[in-house]
Amino acid sequence: MSAETPAVPGRDEHYIRVIRRNFRAWRGDRPFWAGLFVMLGGLPIAYFPYANLQIGHLTLAMATTAGAGSLIIGVLLVVLGISLWFQKHVRTFAGVAAILLALVSIPVSNLGGFLIGFLFSLVGGAMAVAWAPGAPQQPQPVQEATDQKGDALEGALPAEPETVAEPETVDEADTVDEPNDLSGTSPANGANGRHSAG
Repeated sequence: MSAETPAVPGRDEHYIRVIRRNFRAWRGDRPFWAGLFVMLGGLPIAYFPYANLQIGHLTLAMATTAGAGSLIIGVLLVVLGISLWFQKHVRTFAGVAAILLALVSIPVSNLGGFLIGFLFSLVGGAMAVAWAPGAPQQPQPVQEATDQKGDALEGALPAEPETVAEPETVDEADTVDEPNDLSGTSPANGANGRHSAG
């Protein structure tokens, strides 16, 4: 293989480049960033009510009476974030649920994980609701390029002349006698709507 030979994608590339390209394609087919934000929002909401802050020899416990509620909200947000990654068709439900859980976390879980988890979950839920799958790319036609002599460039296919079909005109006199029924069960052909099995 010479230095002028181009690398074949997927075969002659380094494995890290192939993994990165595959991950980028996977990430582009789903609301990846919305799921990541929702998961990142669920972690502080679930963690802060159970955290102990050490200031010198003083231990400050932030456990509240709603610790179980905070844990449930945080775990649900993490599960919704994962479902946004692997079940992209539930994006609207997961986004609305993440927004509602973020709002509920304000009174339940120390202002929604000190507003960190609340903001991450709210933004991630909004991104999930707003995400729409992209349209598949259509192959682009080969454009004609000519050099100074007027000949086509090397490797270009010759262009075929385009023909425009004229719309057919239908006389109303021709369509009056013909039924417009495509099912084949009109009384004119002897069928009464029942299908025979044999």
